[in-house]
Amino acid sequence: MKNSMIKIKSALIVGVAVVTSLAVNAGNEDRVGSAGASHLLVNPWARSSALGDASIASSNGLEATFTNIAGLAFTENTELKFNYSNWMGNAGIAFNSAGIAQRVSENDVIAVSVQSMNFGDIQITTVANPEGNIGFFSPRANVFNLGYARSFSQSIYGGINFKVISESISNLKANGVAIDAGIRYVTGEQDQIKFGITLKNIGPVMKYKGDGLANQINYVSTDVLATLEQRSATYEMPSLLSIGGSYDFIFDENNKLGVALGFTANSFSSDQYRIGADYKMTTEKLAFSLRGGFVYEKNLFSAENRSNALVGPTAGFSVDALVGESKNALGIEYTTRFAGVFGVIHTIGATIDLK
Repeated sequence: MKNSMIKIKSALIVGVAVVTSLAVNAGNEDRVGSAGASHLLVNPWARSSALGDASIASSNGLEATFTNIAGLAFTENTELKFNYSNWMGNAGIAFNSAGIAQRVSENDVIAVSVQSMNFGDIQITTVANPEGNIGFFSPRANVFNLGYARSFSQSIYGGINFKVISESISNLKANGVAIDAGIRYVTGEQDQIKFGITLKNIGPVMKYKGDGLANQINYVSTDVLATLEQRSATYEMPSLLSIGGSYDFIFDENNKLGVALGFTANSFSSDQYRIGADYKMTTEKLAFSLRGGFVYEKNLFSAENRSNALVGPTAGFSVDALVGESKNALGIEYTTRFAGVFGVIHTIGATIDLK
């Protein structure tokens, strides 16, 4: 058993070194903005986004399917979650997410979740009808997730998340697949020290297809009507590597403060540094958490030069009613994120945690 643990830890160290090297060599500032499917970079869940996505080593359950899939292994039994965000403030974009995580054995957990961005109804316009009045279309961006996580020991956890991505406008669609993989190491007398690393959005290129790429043209010289098929360029996934750590200051069995740090190396945007704090107070029938975070990247304080709206401060809270002898948690959560000129993003949701 001891030799097996040594091998696992050695493989862990080698794996971290390899993926770190790959991620560092993958991106540069010349590639900023050249990837697609950027909605994969958006955290749909309220509790972890309140920490500025710094909880790479500490998010558990369904929240971990975004931050680090290894945290899914900490699901106690069954967890259901529903969240809604008014994406980019007053832009009229509804961002909905829902999922379920289920423990299937002593060491294994699976999860299924869906995220959907609805951009509202937009008027159809053409060259002949520039004013519209001929109908509407509704662009959408959807992600279907199937996650699996496992406890390899009392200290080492790992997981993998499979994604199916779908984007559509009125007459064009793009579909793709990607995977996330992550590991977490836990230590300390009360498991208060955690380290995590995750590689996300790794997959083949995507490409738009559909009737929108075909145009009817009339060759005047021959009076022949033909269809001209245009080419659609491929685009890459917004791959990234995130590394983080956290420490829990345990004051007593009812009061705890978790502090998390994180670094994200983006292949197609500026690298980001994250910090978050989560204070949790528990009583016999109630659990209350207050959270805050901050995301820093290059040119953060320059509105003209910064490349990401999701930077700066974040804040939120959650309240869970502990019901029954098993202390099942029925909770609500709220987070606010500041998106610069786009306004304030509010995320609200509910969580049912059956133990």
